[in-house]
Amino acid sequence: MGRLGEFWVVICVLFVLSKWGVESFELDGFSSKNSSKVSLLESLSHLESVYGVSAAAVPPNALMVALTLVPGAAVKGAVCLDGTSPGYHLHRGFGTGANSWLIQLEGGGWCNNIRSCIYRKTTHRGSSTLFEKQIPFTGILSNKPEENPDFFNWNRIKIRYCDGASFAGDSENKAAGLQFRGHRIFLAVVEELMSKGMRNANQALLSGCSAGGLASILHCDEFRSLFPGSIKVKCLSDAGLFMDAADVSGGHTLRTFFDGVVSLQGVGNTLPKTCTNRLDSTSCFFPQNLIGSVKTPLFLLNAAYDSWQVQESLAPPTADPQGNWHDCKLNNQRCSSSQIQFLQGFRNHMVSAVRGFSSSRRNGLFLNSCFAHCQSERQDTWFADDSPILNNKPVAIAVGDWYFDRASIKAIDCAYPCDTTCHNLDQIHRSVDDSSRGTNSNSPTKNRDYISHGIFLLHLILLLV
Repeated sequence: MGRLGEFWVVICVLFVLSKWGVESFELDGFSSKNSSKVSLLESLSHLESVYGVSAAAVPPNALMVALTLVPGAAVKGAVCLDGTSPGYHLHRGFGTGANSWLIQLEGGGWCNNIRSCIYRKTTHRGSSTLFEKQIPFTGILSNKPEENPDFFNWNRIKIRYCDGASFAGDSENKAAGLQFRGHRIFLAVVEELMSKGMRNANQALLSGCSAGGLASILHCDEFRSLFPGSIKVKCLSDAGLFMDAADVSGGHTLRTFFDGVVSLQGVGNTLPKTCTNRLDSTSCFFPQNLIGSVKTPLFLLNAAYDSWQVQESLAPPTADPQGNWHDCKLNNQRCSSSQIQFLQGFRNHMVSAVRGFSSSRRNGLFLNSCFAHCQSERQDTWFADDSPILNNKPVAIAVGDWYFDRASIKAIDCAYPCDTTCHNLDQIHRSVDDSSRGTNSNSPTKNRDYISHGIFLLHLILLLV
C-alpha cells in the first residue's frame, strides 16, 4: 500500500477515535510497536459493557448507590492492579430482607500479559481511583418489588472488579508495578461485609455477571464455607459459562487467552483442587470443567449464543481476518446459513456441557437461545413487561423459584430462531439508541458505532501499514 493510502487510513482511524472520546481506552494499546502481535480479544477483554448492563439505558429513577473503599485492605495485600484499595457498593436490606445478603461480583474481562495489564491499571478495571463514585442498581440489584420481586429488600452489594482474573489471581510483578490480588480482594471484601452484618445472615446468594459470573462459580463453595451449615447459601452465574470451543479458523482463541491469564496472575494456586487434581490449570478456568464438582447449589443463566463469546472467542478478527463474520457478529439476522450452522454447533456444545450439571436436583438452569450477554443486571432482561421468557417464566421468577425451592428450574430453550422473546444484541442497541436520543454524545451507547468502525479501521492498519 502506498504511503498516501496509509496516511488516509490513519487519519480515518484518528477521526473515529476522536469521536469515540473518553470511552476509547480499550483500544489505545494498538499504538505500541508490537500492536500487530496483539489479539483483538486482549484489547477488548473488558469491553463486556458494550453487551452487558452498561449498554442498557439506565432508568431515570434508578437507585444510585455510593462507593465504599475497604479500609486496611492494603495491609492484607488485597489491592487492585495498581496497588489501590478495592471497593464495593452496598444498599442495606429492610423488612423481611434485613438479614438476607446478595453479593454481585462485577464483570469486565481479563488481562493476559504484562502490557495489557499495565494498560488495564490505568482504567476503572484496574484502579479504584477511577471507580465511579455512584452506580445504578438495576435488575437483580433493584430495590423495587415491581423490578426485582424476590431480592428487592435484601442487603445488595456489588463488589468492584479491578484485578483482571475473575477475583482469582494471587501473585505480583514488581518490575511492572502490577499486583495480581483478585483472590485476596474477594476475601477482604467478604470479611468487611461480615463485619457489617453478613455474619448474621439467614440466607445468602453469591452472584456475578460475565467475568464475575465465572468468579461466582470459582468461589461458590468457598463462599458457602463462610456460613453455618444451617444457613441457605446458593450461587448464580450469569453469562459466566465461557466455553473451551474452537473458533471459526479451527483454533482455540479463548483457551490461548485464558492460558495467559492463569499463568501470569498465579490463578492456579487458587483454583478448586477438585479440578486441578485431574486437569491443568487453564482447563480449570473453564466453567465446563468446574460446574460438575461444585457442591453448593448453583444456577447457570446463559444465552446459548452468547454475544461476547460469538464476537471475541468464536469469530475474533484474528480468526476471521477477511471479516466474513463481521455483519453476523453484530446482527444475528445477517448470518449466512453456514454461519448459523456453526453457531448451532456451539449451542450444542454448551447444552452437552451442562447435561450432567442439570441432572442434580439442587442446581438450576436457564439457557435461552438468545444473542445476548448478561441478563441479571439489565432491567429489561431481568424483569419487565417484555422480558425474555422460557417455560413461561422470565429470568427473575425462574431464579427466585429456584432459590426459594418453589420449583425445579431446568430450562433449555429450543434452537434459534424459535425464541421470539429474546433481547438480542442488535435489538438491545436499537432500544438504547432510541432511549438515549438527546443525551450526551459521548455516552457509551452512542459510541458503539464508533467502536465498530474503529475496530475495522484499526485492523486495516495492522494489515496494511
